[in-house]
Amino acid sequence: MGNAFRVGGLGEVLWDALPSGEAFGGAPANFTCHCRSLGAEAYIISAVGADERGSAAIEFLGNHGVSVSGLAICGDRETGVVQVTLDEKGKPDYEICEGVAWDSIPLNTEMRIIAGKLDAVCFGSLCQRDPESRRTIRQLLASTRPEALRVFDINLRQNYHDAELIRDSIELANVLKLNDEELPVVAEVYGFHGDEFEVLRSVVQSCDLKLAALTRGAEGSVLMTPGGVSAGPAHPAEIVSTVGAGDAFTATLVMDVLAERPLDSINAHANAVAAYVCSKEGAVPVLPPELCR
Repeated sequence: MGNAFRVGGLGEVLWDALPSGEAFGGAPANFTCHCRSLGAEAYIISAVGADERGSAAIEFLGNHGVSVSGLAICGDRETGVVQVTLDEKGKPDYEICEGVAWDSIPLNTEMRIIAGKLDAVCFGSLCQRDPESRRTIRQLLASTRPEALRVFDINLRQNYHDAELIRDSIELANVLKLNDEELPVVAEVYGFHGDEFEVLRSVVQSCDLKLAALTRGAEGSVLMTPGGVSAGPAHPAEIVSTVGAGDAFTATLVMDVLAERPLDSINAHANAVAAYVCSKEGAVPVLPPELCR
């Protein structure tokens, strides 16, 4: 692991209460598990409660090879839980409990040390709904090295975001990942017009991004850089659940960008990993060796 890329997830750790039972979740946590599967030295920076779900989360992350040295334990708050219902197409709807441990991630020295050695860090909008975690996230982003990838995987959920949060977060990032439902929201925030390609190009140019990635479900994905674009088809998959597929896409994207692979290669690989996750139950199924190149 000495030569592995160091990658961190910054934000929520929780349990998804699915119709089939509770499953580990939280976009940044899923992201780190997938990065570890793809060869990274992976860290999660978050908080859990001193309860059964917190202990189970620590065990789950450890079993997936993710370092929990940046995971705080809050004695006065419960570990996050989300009630998840799936529609007939496997698309999730979320009821997200408030006032949980990841809403109050305390900043500590170990977290700063981790942030300072990362090659890439991924954060979203949901974990910034509480001022305390928002403050911690932004201070840790400021602790990263200038050349590190700072990935804003926007992950808009319900009403836990506004225009200011979106603008501030994109300003803190140099990579943006979003889906086809989130792109119009970003376009409205900035007043951008045009088709998907034009809006993505405007975001990259106006926000000084290294890369913007748009996932479009069955329509595949688009990667846009200041000097190039890649439009890739989705891989066919028998959809069991889309939970975690976007996080798998982001993890693959990050690992391949760090490895300086060509855009089309990155796009194809990220779509293949996301399709595999869609075909399995749970957000972080074990990836087959051929996808862990």
